[in-house]
Amino acid sequence: MEPIWGRPEAAAYGPRPAHSRDAVAGAGVRIADAEGIAAVSMRRVAAELNAGTTSLYRYLKSKDELLDLMVDKVLREDEPPGPSGAWKADLRVLAEHARAMMLERPWLAEAMMARPRIGPGALRWSEAWLSIVGDRGRDADEMLTVASTVMKFVFGAVMWELSERGAGYDPQSWMDAQGAYGDAIIAGGRYPHLIRTMVEAEGPHSADRHQRSFSQGMEHLLNGLEAA
Repeated sequence: MEPIWGRPEAAAYGPRPAHSRDAVAGAGVRIADAEGIAAVSMRRVAAELNAGTTSLYRYLKSKDELLDLMVDKVLREDEPPGPSGAWKADLRVLAEHARAMMLERPWLAEAMMARPRIGPGALRWSEAWLSIVGDRGRDADEMLTVASTVMKFVFGAVMWELSERGAGYDPQSWMDAQGAYGDAIIAGGRYPHLIRTMVEAEGPHSADRHQRSFSQGMEHLLNGLEAA
């Protein structure tokens, strides 16, 4: 099936659609922002637009295409940071920007990971990632490897943080609840490296632990890419 981006917005015949694709996407985004991605359906979007559910199929052919439009609307409206010419700094800034965008809209990461994105907004973001690593003289396969490695790190960190947020996880409360069990692990001495982190690590107790972990992880990742 031809992707929605390759089809004209209005059919060559029949009544002209009452809403634009952008309006349909906007309705889906509003629902997802307020209630999460699970609340988005063709029926809900139609109701948001005061339209019949079947009328949406004049704009798109499936819920997957609705999600494509929603993701691309967000990506089109959020401009990737411009390059400075310093590739490590540029990748770091782009990664931080992408992380913030997905944390602001918790449904976005899940929707973006569901399948490849090829709309105008997604293409612009892909170009931003690849232009940074492509200017270093890498071949096409290496460009993809470097860019996707950084993007996978960003997605993984975001999904980890969102899963904790969704579960209502509080690290200090969780640690306190372990009580004697945690003390027994330390006293047993079977896992010396784990015990050292339990006793000495400060990061898990800090209010900014996710930002701290992300920044430090990005630094190690970029240093490794530079060495390679």
